[in-house]
Amino acid sequence: MYVARILYPVNVLGPNNRLGIWLAICHHHCKDCSNKELWEATLEQKISVDDLFKTILQIHNYKKIDGFTITGGDPFYQSKELSLLIDKLLTISDDIIIYTGFTILQLHKKNDIDIENILQKIAVLIDGRYIEKLNDNSFMIGSNNQKRIILNPKYQDLYTKYFQENTNQIQNFILDDGIVSVGIHKNDFDKNIKKELKKKYGKK
Repeated sequence: MYVARILYPVNVLGPNNRLGIWLAICHHHCKDCSNKELWEATLEQKISVDDLFKTILQIHNYKKIDGFTITGGDPFYQSKELSLLIDKLLTISDDIIIYTGFTILQLHKKNDIDIENILQKIAVLIDGRYIEKLNDNSFMIGSNNQKRIILNPKYQDLYTKYFQENTNQIQNFILDDGIVSVGIHKNDFDKNIKKELKKKYGKK
C-alpha cells in the first residue's frame, strides 16, 4: 500500500494518544484541499501491510497507542490493503477513525467486500468531500457537509460527548524535511500562513 506518513502521538484528530496514518492517492481533487501532495502516490511511499504493521507495533511497544486516525488522500482508494490493515490494527485498538471524501452511501453502493469489512469494524467514519465555502471550523470536519458517523455502538457515548465538548486545535510535528501541521484548519489558513511568511521573510 502507499503510505505518505505516520505520526504519533496525534491528539487533535480524536481522543487520547493516537497514531495518525496518511495514505496517498485521491481522485476527488477537492478545491483548496490541504493535502494536494497526497493526490498521487510515489514509489517511495510503497510498503507492505505487514511491514507497516511491524512499524506500528514497534511504536506501540514503546508508547501505548490508544487509537488510530486514518486519512489521506482517501484511504478507500486502497480498500483491499486498508481492510487487511484494519484487521491487524484491531489487535491494538478498535478505536479507529477514518476520513473519506466518499459519502457512506457511496461506499455501500460499491458493494465491495473489503469496504464493508472496514465499515463494520471501525469506530467512526467522517465522510464527504471538502467544500471550502462550507468550512465553518466545525469540530473534526473540514466543511459542514461532512458527517461524523459513529459506527461502533461501543463508542456512542464517548464520541457523542467528544464531538460536543471539543473545538479544533492544531498540532505541529517537526520532521527531517520540514513541519507537518495536523488538525482541521480554518478556511483562511493558507492565506494567513503566506501573510506571516511574507511579514517575516519579505518577498522572494
